[in-house]
Amino acid sequence: MEGESEIEVIHSWSAPRSLSTSLMYSFAQRDDMEVLDEPLYANFLRVTGLDRPYREELLSKMDSDGNKVVKEVIYGPGEKRYRYCKHIAKQRVPGLTTDLMKKGKHFILIRNPLHILPSFDKVVPPSFLELGLSDLVSVYTELCHMGQPPPIIDAEDLQKDAKVVLRGLCESLGIPFQKSMLKWESGPKPIDGIWAPWWYGSVHKSTCFTTARLYPSPLPPQLYELLEQSLPFYNLLRRYAKRTLPFDKSSLPVPDLPVPANEKLLIWVGDELLPRDWAKVSVFDSVVQGGDAVWEGLRVYDGKIFKLNDHLDRLFDSAKALAFSNVPNRQEIKEAIFKTLISNGMFDNAHIRLTLTRGKKVTSGMSPAFNLYGCTLIVLAEWKPPVYDNSHGITLVTATTRRNSPNNLDSKIHHNNLINNILAKVEGNLAKADDAIMLDHDGFVSETNATNIFLVKRGRVLTPHADFCLPGITRVTVMDLVVKENFVLEERRISLSEFHTADEVWTTGTMGELTPVVMIDGRVIGNGEVGPVTRRLQKAYKELTSESGEPIPHNW
Repeated sequence: MEGESEIEVIHSWSAPRSLSTSLMYSFAQRDDMEVLDEPLYANFLRVTGLDRPYREELLSKMDSDGNKVVKEVIYGPGEKRYRYCKHIAKQRVPGLTTDLMKKGKHFILIRNPLHILPSFDKVVPPSFLELGLSDLVSVYTELCHMGQPPPIIDAEDLQKDAKVVLRGLCESLGIPFQKSMLKWESGPKPIDGIWAPWWYGSVHKSTCFTTARLYPSPLPPQLYELLEQSLPFYNLLRRYAKRTLPFDKSSLPVPDLPVPANEKLLIWVGDELLPRDWAKVSVFDSVVQGGDAVWEGLRVYDGKIFKLNDHLDRLFDSAKALAFSNVPNRQEIKEAIFKTLISNGMFDNAHIRLTLTRGKKVTSGMSPAFNLYGCTLIVLAEWKPPVYDNSHGITLVTATTRRNSPNNLDSKIHHNNLINNILAKVEGNLAKADDAIMLDHDGFVSETNATNIFLVKRGRVLTPHADFCLPGITRVTVMDLVVKENFVLEERRISLSEFHTADEVWTTGTMGELTPVVMIDGRVIGNGEVGPVTRRLQKAYKELTSESGEPIPHNW
């Protein structure tokens, strides 16, 4: 045995029934580790006055002076290099010295309350406070505030691959991993607390981390509200676990965002603003059940929303064509848009995806008769410059997927059923083109998978009829500019070969503005450079966006 010396303390923070005892047994197998089972339990019972079957025995045999325990037991000298302290987060009661958190190394163990609640009430009636997930969030927040964000591990991950998780945890704690941590002897242990006979029956039968049961136990209906209260706290910590533990093999790597600033967005869903990761609609919503929604794309220029009322007119027309009920009014939608933009500080170079769904259903199914909650409004604003190369141009290929016919679904309804556009975009992606041209059922050009399309031939500007394509608002705006700039405008059916042999081609859309096309199906358009008519109209469009639009209200 080594002589007593200063010891490095490792704090494990968890809620009840989260495999914390199994994890304590795991660390106890190390040859460099001594273990303390809930050293602050007696202090917790003394301060809170809570009753337990073993309360009197515990208070008589265990020191209930929390600060004395911290100083002399937790941080006292030891005979091993490390000391592992298993803590239940709710036992961190007021009055404890700040040394408890400031010293040592900390990590957090979490477990889904859905897996805890069905068996929780064997000793203590379940409650939000007993579950202790809010206390774990407090532990995490305090450690982050001190500049020491702790690693977080999930019991479910531990059961899936204990070796990987324990190896990663040891790495995060700066201690070597030992294979001995993977197994222990069954039965009671000398390190067990006095409460072990009431709580540790199952773990005493174990010899390692076993795989969780494939199917969970039924959740008693009376615990449903408690699950609702607790789950957000678990999900919050779970999200941090995925961010902070690079050894978690259960999920895909976090992708880079096209615009990193969009990682921290506030998004309007229903009637409230939510952080990006919390912005979700119900699985009962019609947009999930059947793509039953309408949408608009809006762009913000220099403190103003371009063509806002035109877009809202089309949104209301689309909603009426689809027989939506309980549609929010124009002012309500505007207020949601303004609140979203102002809260995000977005006054320029931003794009809004505005969606209105038929709303949530009372039960799954196709019938709109199930939609009794009213519409769901979504305002997704992002920092987003034009998505295409408007300086040098893009390339297009022709897709085999045809644009919708009015016989099937009228393109004048700006709906969320975009599967044929997506299939065309898949073709474009596979051909390594920027987008794909879509034809109508007679083989004439309709639009691309995402934009309207124009061509120039011998000084005349042509664009397809808006029969099979969406009558885009940017399209109409550019058509007006063509006339204003004294070009001849012709709207008619146009064959694919006319686009192949055009002098200039461009596409239009809110997302990309006015985008030159320099190649279609391997044919170079004009001389392969942005043409003079395109540049002139780009300039006119830029001037129009800078001088018009609905101002975003300011409170300052």
